[in-house]
Amino acid sequence: MKQQTLSIIIPAYNEASTIFRLLEKVHHTRLVHDIRKEIIVVNDCSKDNTEEEILRFTETYPDCTFVYHKQPHNQGKGAAIRAGIQKITGNWTIIQDADLEYNPEDYNPLLEWMIENDGKVIYGSRFLNKTNKHSYQSFYLGGRLLSLVTNLLYGQHLTDEPTCYKMFDSGLLRSIPLKSTGFEFCPEVTAIVCRRGYKIPELPIRYYPRSIEEGKKINWKDGLIAIWVLVKIRFANKHSLE
Repeated sequence: MKQQTLSIIIPAYNEASTIFRLLEKVHHTRLVHDIRKEIIVVNDCSKDNTEEEILRFTETYPDCTFVYHKQPHNQGKGAAIRAGIQKITGNWTIIQDADLEYNPEDYNPLLEWMIENDGKVIYGSRFLNKTNKHSYQSFYLGGRLLSLVTNLLYGQHLTDEPTCYKMFDSGLLRSIPLKSTGFEFCPEVTAIVCRRGYKIPELPIRYYPRSIEEGKKINWKDGLIAIWVLVKIRFANKHSLE
């Protein structure tokens, strides 16, 4: 039986202070059932030493299955993820931010669920883990609001729609006609998956929030865009989503 693979897409923009440690965490995480890892880093034309830190990692761990792509110019997180999707070869794919807010060991319960249920999609929820802290009340409430809007529009029962840890069957992810360039990747992919009739289950994950001073980039305007994307796709022509 051919060894199965998890593809891990890591979009990165100005993450020099964290990306080496994050890549080490991903590399050292041992996956269930001896599943191998394929790490795909997309550098969104960072202006700091992100690229140097990525190359330092590849030199330190030459045995790591690693794909590196640098965007021709800064385009945004969604565009970086789309570039990463073009390079995946694994059975499943998960999105991983280049900071240290999420714990790669949480890939395993998501993978277990996908395998046991022959699943197509599952999200890791920060809100289902009651021990997690949240850096700003506005981000907490914004995440709750986006989840509520998603549930009302699409009949889901999500607690954490904007979570980073979205895991997909790679065939499903490749089939989605994504157009987003920025943070609206999350609502876009969620909305299209919902329009295709999938119920999105969740499992609790750990979360270690960072502050704006530490590099957090998303803001309230991205929340408004996310709501607009959720509404727009809910009423879009279904053929445009295939």
